[in-house]
This record gives sequence, C-alpha cells and structure tokens, in this order.
Amino acid sequence: MHHEKVLETHHYTDNLFSFRTTRPQSFRFRSGEFAMLGLEVDGKPLLRAYSVASPSWDDTLEFFSIKVPNGPLTSRLQKVKAGDEIILNRKPTGTLVLDALRPGKTLYLVSTGTGIAPFASIVRDPETYERFERVILTHSCRTVAELAYGFELMKTIEEDEVLREIVDGRLTHFTSVTREDHSHVGRITKLIDDGTLFEAVGEERWNSEQDRVMICGSTAMTHDVRGACERHGLVEGSNARPADFVIEKAFVG
Repeated sequence: MHHEKVLETHHYTDNLFSFRTTRPQSFRFRSGEFAMLGLEVDGKPLLRAYSVASPSWDDTLEFFSIKVPNGPLTSRLQKVKAGDEIILNRKPTGTLVLDALRPGKTLYLVSTGTGIAPFASIVRDPETYERFERVILTHSCRTVAELAYGFELMKTIEEDEVLREIVDGRLTHFTSVTREDHSHVGRITKLIDDGTLFEAVGEERWNSEQDRVMICGSTAMTHDVRGACERHGLVEGSNARPADFVIEKAFVG
C-alpha cells in the first residue's frame, strides 16, 4: 500500500465531494482506470474502488465520491482534510480505457452521478483526441446542484491553455436531471431512446462504424444503456477484445 497525503477537499452537495492527494512516483495508470483506496480503521485497511479522476499526466491524484450515511468508508472519508493520510493500492485496473475500444470517429462517455470520475480523466488525456474526432460527455443526476463537478471540469479545461488547444472545441458536455427543471429533463436512457441526446449534440444515432461508447454509473443506467448500445448494433469490448462499447463492472452491483 502507498500512504498518501490529502492536499485538498471540495464538498459540492450534502452527498458529493472530491479530494486530491499526493501521487507516488511509481503509481502509473491509464486514464479511466480505478484504484482501491481508503483509510486505516482499527489498524486494518478499509478500501473501496475509486476511479482516478485526474489525467494520467497529472502529478497529483483526484477522486470524486458520494457520501453514504453510515457507510463503513465514506462516512469517514468525507471528513478528511488537507494533511490527513489515505492508503492507496499499488495496482490500478479497469475496463474504461481507450485500449478496450476499436478505432472510431465519435466517443460517447455516458455517466450518472460520480460515474463521471473516470471520464474526467479521459477528457483531459491528449490521446483521446488523437483517437477520436469528437468526444461527447453526458452527465445525468437527480438535481442541477449535483452536476457541479462536471461544470467545474469543463471550466478547468477551458482555462488551461495547453488543454484548450488540444481539445479545440471537440468536446461537448451534455447534462440532464431527473427531479428538477433543466435544459434536458429525464433519464439518460430515455434521452437516448427518443433521440433527444443525438438531436442536442448534432449527431446521428449510434452506429458501429463510427461510434464508441463508455458507460459508468448506477446499476440501472448501465444495464439500460448497454441495451441501447446493443439495439444500435454495438458490441461490448474489453481489454483483451476491443470492440464498440465498454462498462466499468467494478461499480455495477
């Protein structure tokens, strides 16, 4: 295990927060992978899987988390502050990586809640824009306040001179909520099925010749969007067998 220092924390809502830590020099990961991290409790490691939200070139590590009332880990982790220590497994892994997809034209990153975390890494990776002409990041939450992390991410990219030049207008951020008024209201699966998503971003419906999809979020969403991918003729891929769409199974119940 690595023992790393917390550098800063940010609380977005009563149930969402992010934190940034130091990064071990030996810790290597591909954008989109996750690591096991947590705290020592009663002298024993208490760990869960967290996607690395920072890009692979960053010299710090960023994570985005929910707060689970009475959760064994998050009830403690949400209280960390700068200077505190977390523990980090040495070996990241995961299926939400570019290597698990065949070459294509448009990359869709479909997320709910904290499922945006691995995509925060991917949209800041220059390799993403070498492989795809356009990237569409979708983020669906219950309320507008829960979309804040994604809006902050987009602002970070726009304010970074190097990233802004690499992205060069090819990244689209599509947001929707289910419980409040917003520019787009409804579950992302509904907005895919009725064509709202494609109309909003100015693209045709998915086809296996050019579209690739990554999915991360709630169990119901991942199940439903997988079905939507398959109805459009897309085939699920993996690190061993790249194809048209991938799901991060580590977070699917």
